[in-house]
Amino acid sequence: MPIPLFDDIDAARRGPLQRVALDAVEVSPAVQRSLETMFGPGTTPASAVDRIIASVRSEGDVALQRWSEQIEGVALTTFEVERSTIAAAYAALDPALVAALRVAAAEIERFHRKQTRQSWVDWTDEGALGQLVLPLERVGVYAPGGTAPLPSSLLMAAIPARVAGVPEIIVCSPPQRASGEISPLVLVAADIAGVSRIFRLGGAQAIAALAYGTASVPRVDKIVGPGNLFVVLAKRAVYGTVDIEALPGPTETLVIADRHADPELVAADLLAQAEHDVIASAILLTDSPELARSVQVAVAQQLEELERAPIAAQALANHSGIVLVPTLDVAFELSNEYGPEHLCLLVENPWQYVGKVRNAGGIFLGERSFEVLGDYVAGPSHIMPTGGTARYASPVNVDDFRKIISLIGLNEQALQRLGPVAQRLATAEGLTGHAAAVRRRLEK
Repeated sequence: MPIPLFDDIDAARRGPLQRVALDAVEVSPAVQRSLETMFGPGTTPASAVDRIIASVRSEGDVALQRWSEQIEGVALTTFEVERSTIAAAYAALDPALVAALRVAAAEIERFHRKQTRQSWVDWTDEGALGQLVLPLERVGVYAPGGTAPLPSSLLMAAIPARVAGVPEIIVCSPPQRASGEISPLVLVAADIAGVSRIFRLGGAQAIAALAYGTASVPRVDKIVGPGNLFVVLAKRAVYGTVDIEALPGPTETLVIADRHADPELVAADLLAQAEHDVIASAILLTDSPELARSVQVAVAQQLEELERAPIAAQALANHSGIVLVPTLDVAFELSNEYGPEHLCLLVENPWQYVGKVRNAGGIFLGERSFEVLGDYVAGPSHIMPTGGTARYASPVNVDDFRKIISLIGLNEQALQRLGPVAQRLATAEGLTGHAAAVRRRLEK
């Protein structure tokens, strides 16, 4: 069977429920050979990324041109995409596909409009306290453009930024080898999302350009969006110079299903996840042995129909599994321990279980509310916390693109009430200068 079955929970914890750390992700032999050809024997992905970033930081556009040719196989004289190229991208797409992108964009915007938050000031007899809620000035969005361009991810990142009021949204996406241009799908999605500028740049060099700026690419305040291992490592390396939304790991789905679930639909949801990448995870927790066996059979049958069957098969074999649990309560305990990016509840009356969920990027309730709808058109951003970070992180949302500045405007009445308290605390901390700053005001 293409997907393994576990009836031992401890074995499942050592198997599909165990994640691989970012630095432990292995690259293919072909990628490793390429690394060593470019950078020398023993080069790791992280060390290659560090060298790329350092060169872009010091050489700017010259380094971008060099890495684009060596890594992307495209010789570029300019990086920014012209308006005429974007117009041609619309002409290259089926109008029905353009319409679908517009529908998705509208649903994403409608959802994120609910997240608006305003500045506030609270005036009292002692003065005022408040917050300025301001958008970031410039945001960079990375849009993957390899074998499977992801225009949906661009929409899911750029639209919340625009709703937040970010004045300038910069997109970087790798050009395709054949044309030297970004995928028309990505270009049209970027235009529909309302971004400001688009650059033909991919990989670690794109992240470096966004973080430090070059003569052609403006420096941003925050970088968002998924990418391959090298993009993620680059985001980690530049964090602190700029903000990032997360370090996206392999995508993952955890399905909790009971005996009422349709095994064909469960299998379809697992396969929809597995086809993303050979290191994707698709996990089923169920208290029904009959369902488990039926799903195994359905996965094997449906796998044969997929164009990306080799990718899905590898993901199913290495990072996925069906886990038998004694009760659904145990399933939710395991799920909260795992903290999945996507949690799909294919159970009878799924709403009654929402209160049991503590850690998840998104909860998909029932067979008609499945992950693929969330991937494209439901509304919430599909850029969700992976790798167990759902314990403390959230999906991309409008607040990712805003910052808060505190307002403190107190008067004499507040000084007389709070000053002695501040002086006492400062003295206790040994900060006599702090204490004196209070005392001098109290004595005037």
